[in-house]
Amino acid sequence: MKHKFGKLVLASAMLISLQACNNNDDAPEVVNENEIISRVTLTLNGTQGDIVTLNSVDPDGDGPLAPTVTVSGDFNAGETYNGTIEFWNDIADPHEDNTEEIREEKEHHQIFFQQKGLGTITYSDVDANNLPVGLSYKFVASSTPAKGDLTVTLIHKPNKTGENVSNGDITNAAGSTDAQVTFPIVIK
Repeated sequence: MKHKFGKLVLASAMLISLQACNNNDDAPEVVNENEIISRVTLTLNGTQGDIVTLNSVDPDGDGPLAPTVTVSGDFNAGETYNGTIEFWNDIADPHEDNTEEIREEKEHHQIFFQQKGLGTITYSDVDANNLPVGLSYKFVASSTPAKGDLTVTLIHKPNKTGENVSNGDITNAAGSTDAQVTFPIVIK
């Protein structure tokens, strides 16, 4: 009996010492989680000199409070607008500019612009693989007056090579949603 007990103690001690020596080189790499985004701001500079700002402020991030969405004005029919988008975490103290992190991790983010009949939106920036990001873009407003919604979605770790994803189609993007906001748009 002593002999079996001694083997059990020896085996247990070896197992514990092997675990203690494990340096976790094979441990999975920590992947950045989705960003906390409480403010999304799109700034569109028209070729005729006007500026339209779309802003969404969600004071509790993913909490129960609805965001406050504002649009500073209408778009001119047929006009071209050069746009930029910013993402902020105003819940953090101090506030965090998530835009810089997205810019640094372009391969892991893509912004999608979903709308019908408002005009065309094309990407102006790409990642190291020449795939779109969406922090800068061009919007050509419809040549006729229109009203509708523009939904802006930031996807974390999208499948950028999925069918039509590089053309801005969110259908096959997969990934997870960092932010999504819908703006009411008027083309006059």
